[in-house]
Amino acid sequence: MKVVLDTNIFISGIFWKGSSNKVITNWKEGKFTLVTSLEAISEIIKVLKDFKIKLPDDMLREWIDLIVRNTIIVEPKEKIAIVKDDPKDNIFIETAVAGNVDYIISQDKHLLKLKEFRRIKIITPEEFLKLL
Repeated sequence: MKVVLDTNIFISGIFWKGSSNKVITNWKEGKFTLVTSLEAISEIIKVLKDFKIKLPDDMLREWIDLIVRNTIIVEPKEKIAIVKDDPKDNIFIETAVAGNVDYIISQDKHLLKLKEFRRIKIITPEEFLKLL
């Protein structure tokens, strides 16, 4: 099963226990394949660096290293403008299409209201955990 994780899943999963943390734990245990893009990784780095809770630099490097080494990194070829309310979320759709994934996991209402795009289901971490 191939999956794209929205940045908010990483933020929630790194800083708090709960569904997002369980999704990340399942990924680290190899229960699904994570697909991402350099643009999505850049977004994760930017948000982690600017987040109100500061991660020490060595922990930030560990997370980025973990993500880079344990994902399939794709280069989206197609520009998709389906998320009108928050256009920067389109990168997750573009990455999912390029990686031919099964799911996008998100807590973002702009993405979740789409429910599905080209047979890629867009679901919450709670819904995803029920599938595992």
